[in-house]
Formats: sequence, C-alpha cells, structure tokens
Amino acid sequence: MIYSDFQGLKLSLLGFGTMRLPLVPGDPSGQVDEKKTEEMVDYAIAHGVNYFDTAYPYHNGESERIIGRLLKKYKRDQYYLATKYPGHQLSESYNPAEIFEEQLKKCGVDYFDFYLLHNVYENSIQTYTDPRWGIVDYFLEQKKAGRIRHLGFSSHGSLDNLREFLDLYGDKMEFCQIQLNYLDWTLQNGKGKYDLLTERGIPVWVMEPVRGGKLAKLSDEDERKLRAERPQESTSAWAFRFLQGLPNVKMVLSGMSNMEHMQDNVHTFEERKILSEREDAVILGIAEGMKNSIPCTACRYCCSDCPKGLDIPALLAAYNELRFDPAMNVSMRLEALPEEKRPSACIGCGKCAQICPQKIDIPAAMKDFADRLSKMPSWAEICRQREEAARKIREESK
Repeated sequence: MIYSDFQGLKLSLLGFGTMRLPLVPGDPSGQVDEKKTEEMVDYAIAHGVNYFDTAYPYHNGESERIIGRLLKKYKRDQYYLATKYPGHQLSESYNPAEIFEEQLKKCGVDYFDFYLLHNVYENSIQTYTDPRWGIVDYFLEQKKAGRIRHLGFSSHGSLDNLREFLDLYGDKMEFCQIQLNYLDWTLQNGKGKYDLLTERGIPVWVMEPVRGGKLAKLSDEDERKLRAERPQESTSAWAFRFLQGLPNVKMVLSGMSNMEHMQDNVHTFEERKILSEREDAVILGIAEGMKNSIPCTACRYCCSDCPKGLDIPALLAAYNELRFDPAMNVSMRLEALPEEKRPSACIGCGKCAQICPQKIDIPAAMKDFADRLSKMPSWAEICRQREEAARKIREESK
C-alpha cells in the first residue's frame, strides 16, 4: 500500500469512501448489505487501507452507524475515521453541537480523526459563515478539546468560491476535499483548484476519482488507446495513476460498492506508477473527447453587451458539466445565483453570439440549459427528501 505523510500520520493513499456501499439485492428501500460491507472493510484493513470516510447524509444516515459498528472489532489506533457536518443541506436553523453529538454516538467513538465542513459551495458558504450558527467556531472548540483531531472541509464550488472561503478560514483548515480526476481537471477547473490549494499549503483530499464510475468504463476506442500504452492496467487504474502523479494529493477516496472494486483498487495502490508525459497527453486527450463541450474560451467578449449582465462563460461551463452528467451539483450551484443571473434570464437577443469568436449560438445554449434545469428537482427538494428519509430511520431505530 502506498502511504502519504500528513502531519506525521501515515495515511493510506487509498481511502474507503462509504457513500456507495453494497445494497441488499431486490430491496426497494435501499438497505445496505452489511455482511458484504463487513467483508470489504476487513479486506481493506488487511491490505493496508486505514482511512474510512463517511458523512451524516450518506445512505439516509445509516452509513455512519454501519461503518462505526463494523470498525468496532479493530483497535482505535488501527484506522482513521472521517465524517462531515451537513451545513450544505438547506434548513431553517443549524445546530452543530446536536449533530456532532449524534454522530459520535452513531459511530460509537469518542473522537473523529478527521472532520469536515460538508460541501462549502456558493450557497452553503453563507451558512458556514453566519455568526448565528457559529459553526466554524464550534468545531474549532471540539478540535481544541481533542474530539476532532484534524479539521478540514469539502467543496463542490467554483474556484472563486473556494478562494473566498480560504481567504476567510484557510488558516484554520488543515485539508480540503475536492472532486478531482482527469476529466474534471478541465471540466470543473480541477487544475485551478488544485493549484490554489497547493499555493496555500493545504493538502488535497480527492473525491470522485473515477467520476462515479464513468471513468471505469470508456468507449472501446478509448480503452484500446489505454491498452496500447499499458496492457496490464485496468481502465479505472488510469484515473488513479493520474492522481498519483500530483504530489499535493494526500488522500484518494473511492466509493467502492463491491469486493471487485476493492480488490482492483487495492492492487492499483500497491505501488505508485506515475503517468509519463505521453500517457498524460493520452488520458487528457480522451477527456477532451468525452466532454463534447461547447468550445467557450472564457474570453468574456460576450459579457460586455449582455443586457441582463449574465456571466455567460460561467454559465456555459456549468452547461457543459450538465451536458456530460446531469448530476445535482450543477443545479445546486445555480440555485445559489439570483433569478436574474440564471440561464432562464437570457432574453435571446443574440448580441453575445454576434461577438463570440468561437461562433457559439449562446442564446440556444442558454435556452436548452434553462429547459434542462427546469426538469430537475430543486436542491431544496432533494434536501427535504433526504431529511425525511433520515427522520424515518431515526424513528424506527428508537
């Protein structure tokens, strides 16, 4: 197992993310298959994995309870346990002390090795910085009391949002978890985020290294390109090898759903095999082909004459991401914008398209973007559904 050094701790570079645990086949309620999960936990520890990542909302609140229960058979110094405070979920009020005490109880521990502010993004940054809730101050107190050993945060926000939070609390955060892979290196400006964190001296934790499985299986043509370079390497291993070449990446979390995922990933992390310049070019070329993006270069010529004052390059970047994968992250970030700054505010005047050097039909893109967003559930509705499911589980467990 490859290990990274973090403040004198020996962390397995591969961490077990518990957001996508195996489920009981045929169970419509989505119950976690605890027996299979236990086998995976045991295999992970037997093969040197010592970092386990969970969060308050994962598996409707059951992930923390299950992973805490399964780790009980091991000595407390055999593993590092991480979880997160759900300040990103929309609520009328926030009580960090209540949630934190509940998490300790669910996981059956006296302290967390690593604790994160969950998803600091354009909307939740207001929650995390609101003096009414005192969230950051509370967790700094828990760290001082030894109930949190290391405090950090995760983010799905933009580069500007990440910079804003770092300007406020960067001196208090010990690590940052971002979505990073060879596709999002450009699609979500992962390179810019990685460089910013590195400049600030903040170690990088990686989530979604294979993009929820999308980088574990490519087109036949793209997989032939990879096999021509490394015949024995699995497709998903290429995504991990890309990250192994980034020196400030100290933790790579993989949400493994079965033993096959676990075994393949553990094998990949037995030794570091950094990609060559040629191999980097191959993998990043594949990423460009996958994106099928609107070719916006962010020159911003289109912004000067927009009668609605829209940040067109930022909207097109979000549109490209949504076109590739209709995940909730885009909708979540767009809802942080005022109504008059969203794609639906575009009046289709065409001034932007007339001046665009790339000849992009921007009004058509904005209309399609708005139509797609209108068919997606709102982030508030997603949060409501998750909280309702978690509430039912809590009541049933009493």
